[in-house]
Amino acid sequence: MRVILPLTAIAIAALSGHLFGVDQGSAAAPQNLGRLYLSNPTAATPPQCYTKTENTTGTASNPCYVCHTDSRAPNFTNDVDLQLVYDFAAPARHNRWHNLFKDRSDYLASVSDAQILEYVRGGNYRATDGSIPLAKKLTENLPPHWDGNRNGRWDGYVPDAGFDFDSEGFDRTSDGELSGWRALAYTPFPGTFFPSNGSADDVLIRLPEIYRHNAQGDYDRTVYRVNLAIVEALIKRRDIAIDTVDEAALAVDLDKDGELATANQVTYDWAPLQQRFMSYVGQARLAQEKGEAPLSAGSYPLGTEFLHSVRYLDVKRDGRVAMAPRMKELRYARKVRWVTYFQHRELAAGELKEAHDFPDRIEPVVGDIERGVSNRRGWRYSGFIEDRHGAMRPQSYEELATCSGCHGAIGANVDGSFAMSRKLDAADGFQRGWYHWSQKPLAGLPEPRREDGQGEYAYYLQQVGNADEYRANAEVRARFFAEDGSLKITMLERLAQDINVLIMPSRRRALDLNKAYRAVVEEQSYREGRDAVVSPRQNLLRQVAEGQETGVQQVSSYF
Repeated sequence: MRVILPLTAIAIAALSGHLFGVDQGSAAAPQNLGRLYLSNPTAATPPQCYTKTENTTGTASNPCYVCHTDSRAPNFTNDVDLQLVYDFAAPARHNRWHNLFKDRSDYLASVSDAQILEYVRGGNYRATDGSIPLAKKLTENLPPHWDGNRNGRWDGYVPDAGFDFDSEGFDRTSDGELSGWRALAYTPFPGTFFPSNGSADDVLIRLPEIYRHNAQGDYDRTVYRVNLAIVEALIKRRDIAIDTVDEAALAVDLDKDGELATANQVTYDWAPLQQRFMSYVGQARLAQEKGEAPLSAGSYPLGTEFLHSVRYLDVKRDGRVAMAPRMKELRYARKVRWVTYFQHRELAAGELKEAHDFPDRIEPVVGDIERGVSNRRGWRYSGFIEDRHGAMRPQSYEELATCSGCHGAIGANVDGSFAMSRKLDAADGFQRGWYHWSQKPLAGLPEPRREDGQGEYAYYLQQVGNADEYRANAEVRARFFAEDGSLKITMLERLAQDINVLIMPSRRRALDLNKAYRAVVEEQSYREGRDAVVSPRQNLLRQVAEGQETGVQQVSSYF
């Protein structure tokens, strides 16, 4: 990952307190939560970027392609070259993710299976009365060390999702009211995000009120469903099936058949230079006509929010591994600024020029614990994480800094995110892909397909030689690979029908992964890495030489 710092940003960083140095205390200590300070000046570079790709025998592994790839407009960060070389600025050449090298065997032995199961089954988001303790603390009893700007109130996102979903994936609060959030089901991003590597997760999306209201200004579920389908079509750039709707009532020709009749799909047809446009419905349509609700392919509406919980792994009585009630993190994103195609292109070109002219400068992480950190592309990212007792607290400025890496300048993301482009289609069955994993687990989902028709996960296994960047998942290695390193055809056939055979760990591994992460929680050492590491990573570089090559000979594409 290339890390740069434009001259203009240096001044901004100095004025706002983004000064780099070595902090002698814990980043999680109460007095430090709101500090605009990085003990790791390149905290935005994730640990996966330090993967040792070369093998002693055979060709180099290439997990890099899933992030660093040919981009799709309006993402103009075409960074496929980073599959070939560790193009780090000088401060990033030292790997500061120390937790990935720690031996946790003594800790794992000290915690019983019963203890860790009791812990992960304990909810830390909602109380028994349905209230959200974290929300109460933020709004009624804000600790001084959480108040980043010292104004006596919390100015960031206050958790408001009930995680109680109806038959269309819409969320309700404890009093039965719609929160605006809607759960979407998706295939996990290859590598770290497989539950077999440590965590389960979910994704919820919420559009601003104008996208939920009809032209008269009233909440209208049909309008909201259709607008979400339009967003899905714009992100995936293809037609999206919907329940049959009356186009005349919505005043939009959704299926592009030239008449206002009934439609059972949103047709993707957006090419402004050829005078082909698309429109939102309801109040958002009226706002769009006034220029207040811009629309473009590959972009979410202004004001879009995402909520993403990262969970421990539970083991059911029948041995199945599933998402646990306890949250490791609750991550939040909001699109606060509209960025045009031209602005995206200029930003990418500017970053490329800065990397050429000043290769050892580092880009500042702009933001704070309340408003979140910026990805320089219109989004702000914030979140909450466990304190050492398991309750949720705001992530510190340094802990949030990691968000700006994966959600920033990499080729694979679509308008700063990944989930919607991986959402299950209506053809996949249950609730047209709008549901939470608590309503239906991942078991039985067929393997996603690449644009070239190959199985996406099989392709990842072939390119990497395992199910994680570090090639440390011995369980998957034994399950899918023969002694000579070839993939087992019978397992690939099973994978094509059910992704669970790859992405879910055994009972034993799930428990050990939970314990390994719990050790980090007790230490509050997230700034040194928050991966669940059962044993020290071997295929991980501690130091990277200037211009060091990865050994990869043939680049691949994520898409």
